[in-house]
Amino acid sequence: MAVKKHLGTITILLKDRHNYAVDAQQIFTEYGKMIMGRMGINPSRSCVKNCTGLITLTVEGTAKEINDLNKKINKLYGVVAKKIIITE
Repeated sequence: MAVKKHLGTITILLKDRHNYAVDAQQIFTEYGKMIMGRMGINPSRSCVKNCTGLITLTVEGTAKEINDLNKKINKLYGVVAKKIIITE
C-alpha cells in the first residue's frame, strides 16, 4: 500500500532575516525534495538592519514529513513556522 502524500504550506516568520536566513536555508536544502515552491518577501522594504522576513513554502509529502519539517524550522532561534496540510 502506497503512503499517502499531502499538499500543504508552511509560512515562516524570520524575526531578523539577516541573522537567521542561513540556518533556515540549510533546512530548506535538507528537505528540498518536498518543497514545490517558495516565496519570500521583506515586509519592511525600507528596512536595512534587524529586518523581518516572511517565507511561504508549498510542500508535498506525508503528514509526518510535513510535521517534521515544520518542527525543525520552529526549533530555530528567532523563527516561527505554521503549517497547513490542505489535502486529506
